[in-house]
Amino acid sequence: MSRPPRATARDFDPEVLRLFDRYVHGQIDRRGFLSGAARFATGAAGAAGLLAALAPRFAEARQVAPDDPRLSTEWLEFDSPDGYGRGRGYLVRPADRREPAPVVLVVHENRGLNPHIEDVARRFALEGYIAFAPDALFPLGGYPGDEDAARALFGQLEQPKSRADFLAAARLLRTLDGGNGRLGVVGFCYGGGIANLLATQLPDLDAAAPFYGPAAPLADVPRIGAELLVVLADNDARINVDWPDYARALRDAGVRHALLQPAGTEHGFHNDTTPRYDADAAQDAWRSTLDLFDRRLRTPATGD
Repeated sequence: MSRPPRATARDFDPEVLRLFDRYVHGQIDRRGFLSGAARFATGAAGAAGLLAALAPRFAEARQVAPDDPRLSTEWLEFDSPDGYGRGRGYLVRPADRREPAPVVLVVHENRGLNPHIEDVARRFALEGYIAFAPDALFPLGGYPGDEDAARALFGQLEQPKSRADFLAAARLLRTLDGGNGRLGVVGFCYGGGIANLLATQLPDLDAAAPFYGPAAPLADVPRIGAELLVVLADNDARINVDWPDYARALRDAGVRHALLQPAGTEHGFHNDTTPRYDADAAQDAWRSTLDLFDRRLRTPATGD
């Protein structure tokens, strides 16, 4: 039986999408969303229906099966002495690749390493990359299998330690067996902020593609050695307010960068598990990210 077509962002009032964004990012709780959304629905049941319609559907959106024979997967633990002491992530390799491969660190949103980000890591591996997706929630037991529980757990993290864990993961990948010594990072929302941050902390990082994430501290921008593809949504005032100052700092520091901001998109438009997904924009952003990584990670880049 074929599934009915999934709703898109255009099917929701913009205020409902803004409420959902605040809910996803912990600014309001479930009750707050339902109370606010009740103005756009019939009663509590209608508001709950709106939330259900906006919630992720991992199985429906999955593009690459976890047991795809073209891939080799494992869970890899690593030391993080300046963070939580020990981290863990999902490592995916092309199964039949014999020559050294470029490496990509994949950083999740603010719910930990959920099935969607695991799928994104597998997509990179099918493109010939070794992809590693750490789970910031590992010190607290790992992604719990439920988005609401994951969001609550995420709020308990000590972010300085979590940032140190991602730094430790990036440094591990520099010397990963089978890697070619080139490293890129891609991150989404919270992970976009981590990608921006890592670019300032790792002067030898080759490329970064932060998707709708908080900007790096402006004072640290001159330390960036990577080339950046900054991906922003069109309707995302919370994140976009910082872009003009960030862009100016990048220009002043001579950092190679490009902005991709598809018209009409919402925060999270690359995430194909929710109605905020925009297929055309997501494909464009994915291809642009691969273009950057192909150019910067597969062979030594000119100007290094």
